[in-house]
This record gives sequence, structure tokens and C-alpha cells, in this order.
Amino acid sequence: MGGFFGAASKNECVTDVFFGTDYHSHLGTRRGGMTSYDVDRGFQRNIHSIENSPFRTKFESDIINMRGKLCIGCISDTDPQPIMVRSRLGLYAVCSVGIIRNADELVEELLESGCANFEAMSSGSINSGDLIAALIAQKSSFVEGIRYAQSKIQGTMSLIILTDHDIIAARDEYGRLPIIIGKRWDGFCLSTESFAFQKLGYETYKELEAGEIVSITADGCEVLAKGDPSKMKICTFLWTYYGYPNAVYEGVNVEVMRTRNGEIMAENDIKNGCLPDVDYVCGVPDSGTPHAIGYANKSGIPFARPFIKYTPTWPRSFMPTNQSMRNQVAKMKLIPVHELIEGKRLLFVDDSIVRGTQMRETVEFLYANGAKEVHMRSACPPIMYGCKYLNFSRSHSELELIARQIIDEFEGEKGVEYISEYSDPSTERGKRMREEICRRLRLTSLEFQTLPGKMKAVGIDECHLCTYCWSGRE
Repeated sequence: MGGFFGAASKNECVTDVFFGTDYHSHLGTRRGGMTSYDVDRGFQRNIHSIENSPFRTKFESDIINMRGKLCIGCISDTDPQPIMVRSRLGLYAVCSVGIIRNADELVEELLESGCANFEAMSSGSINSGDLIAALIAQKSSFVEGIRYAQSKIQGTMSLIILTDHDIIAARDEYGRLPIIIGKRWDGFCLSTESFAFQKLGYETYKELEAGEIVSITADGCEVLAKGDPSKMKICTFLWTYYGYPNAVYEGVNVEVMRTRNGEIMAENDIKNGCLPDVDYVCGVPDSGTPHAIGYANKSGIPFARPFIKYTPTWPRSFMPTNQSMRNQVAKMKLIPVHELIEGKRLLFVDDSIVRGTQMRETVEFLYANGAKEVHMRSACPPIMYGCKYLNFSRSHSELELIARQIIDEFEGEKGVEYISEYSDPSTERGKRMREEICRRLRLTSLEFQTLPGKMKAVGIDECHLCTYCWSGRE
């Protein structure tokens, strides 16, 4: 996914942006970048790979030499960013978060209309920032250009632009990703994650509405184009998985939501008579842990940690680009506490079940270490569709999703007609799918959080939440 941070100050702010950007490291694992502007030095930019070492260690030496009272930084899971652009709108740096699904078509359209060329990366693909800048340059102002780019792009695009006098921020048209503005005595900042500026002395000033465009300087935050809150469709998976526990989106804290979500799952099991008789409730770390705490609190079953996550070298399981390597890393970093596994009946709560590969290995390992029973609760409904807006699942095909695999094997192409039934645990199709997942993953029992339960946990009207990966509704 990715995230960004920027600051406009009456004082040097490169260090602020360094720390603020570093607080977004959980959102991306491929590249990091920083660009600052100083009256005497002009634009200064540094980009590094962060696949094998964290953002902080790569940029510690860079910030010693960077200067500026305007600065932006980003963590990117896609292209090298920020990129520098010279167009009729001037010289500026731009970085974005999101996914452009129709990039090839847009490139061809621009080339045919007279855009001279694009700088191609070694893979032959075009940097998303370069494409966005070319779209913006089709209009005579940044606001018009951003609106035009957002209208042309299929997917999601939130961005920030650093000029020689301000930073422009634009939240994507449907607000799938957040942008929060912070205020301090000497200036303003902007951030994807709300907690990233708190330790730097900023206080929350405002959260941009869907489609809103603002300009920040050391003296203020100016609204360049109003947003439309009625169009908001913020990604619900931010609370489920991506968001850091301290983060707050639309007034809802991630940790609080996850704990409440676990409580609702336990309430559902109690109501439906399927609360298992187990020794411990456990969370698959890290995001599964608060869900499990909520489940334990509500059910009265003790919480325990039979797995401890070893993170000093591999903080995230999907850091490597190769899927088999990601699976191996996930296996290596979960270290068992044998005394809490042998002879025990365990109920694990995980944030989601996507392909099921890592979970199957985890369950097999638990049985190999003497577990008596292994129950599973998924903190979200069955994932039925690959994400079109943030691409969080990295699935090349929806048949990589374990739920869709099973539906396809049961009913072939016609299975898509019954997805809502398969999502519902009270239907025969829903029960059959859960039984098959249990068989494949060697689970004693399995339940998913319901979509209504998920919406209740977030506490925001469903019409303002993106639930495409579960419901298929846009």
C-alpha cells in the first residue's frame, strides 16, 4: 500500500519528515523517499530500497545534508517516489498512494495525444508518479489537473505535491485512504497515519474529506477544492489489518475497533451456541491479537500467547516479493511457547483468511507440538474478491483466494451467483464452505465475523465503508 508525510514550517523540518515518514514503515516494504526544498539549495531528493533494511537506517545519513522548511517523504510498495517533474505548472515533486489499474491505457492515450515520452523503468513499466504528473499537466492548474487525473484513473489515487512555496495534498475521490492535517506553533504537516505527528508536537487540525484538495504552508492550511463527504468509501481493511494500533481514521481508533470486533465475534458464538470449550484464546500476531483479547474478554476464556512474534529482522511476512519466501518468513518469525501448546485446546483469532497457505502451516505446527484442538475465528468475513482499489491481497486471480477456490470447485463458474449464500454461515452453502476450509486447514472449528458485525465494530455507516473484498459492492 504505502503512506506519506509532509511538513511546511517556519523552521527546518527535514528531521520532522524523517521521523514522520518512518512511522509509516508498516504500510510498505519496497522503497522510501524524501524530497525537501530550500531557497538556497533548491530541491533535494533521496530514494532508497527498503526491502532489506528499514527506512530509518537508509535515510539517517541523508537527512544530515538535506535542508528545507518544506519537505515530503513517503513509504512506497510500488514505484520509486517522490519523482521530480518539470511541466508548464513549474518544477515540483510528487508522490502518491493507491493503485492505477488502467495505467497502460492512459499511457497510450497520452502518447497518442502528443505527450512526447515517458521515462520507463527497467521492467518497461511507467512510474505511477510520472503518469499522474502527465495527467495533471493536461490542465492549467494543479486543482484542475488533479481532478482530471482522478477522473481518468481506475483505482485509487491520493497524492501530495511539493512546490517551492507549499505542499498540496489531495485525498482520493472516494476517500478510501485517509489524509490528516496536523498543526503546530511553527507550521502544519500532513500524514496518512494520524499518530505519526503526535510525538513531533503537532495536534490534529482536520481530516480531509473525500476528494478534498488543500495547500499547506507554514502560515496555514487553505482549502483549494472542497470534498464530498457523501462519496466517502474508506477501506474497512485499514482497521482490520493495515492500520497501526494507534491510528485513528474518521474518529475510530484501530486498537479499539479490533477489540470491539473480537467482542462481537464472541457474542455471535455465544448466541449461536458455537462457543468452543477451549483452554485459551490466542491471537495470530500482530493484528490478530487485539481481536483475540476482545474475544477472550467477552467469552471469559483466558487469553494466552502460544506464539511470540520475532520481528527484529523480519517485521512483516510479505516483505519478500516471492510468495514462497513470504510463507517461509511467516513460518520462521512465529516462535512457539511449547508449554502453552502441548495438550491444549486452542482458539486462534486472525485478522483474515486470504489464501490459507500460512495458516495451514501454522495449524500443522501446532498439532506437531502437541495441540489437542485448534479452532479458528476470522476477524472479517470470507474474502471473495481481489481488491481493485489498494490491492492488499496481492492476488493475481480471485481463484487464489481460498473461499473462491472452494466455491469454484463446488459449482464452477456458476458459483459467483451464490457468493452471498457462501458468506452467510446460516445457509447450507455457507456451512459447507466452512466445513471444507476446516478440512483443508485441519481446524476443529471455524467461524468468520459477519459483515453486519464488522460494520458494528467500526461504527461507521456501511454506505461510507468500502467492503468490496467481502461483498463485491463498489
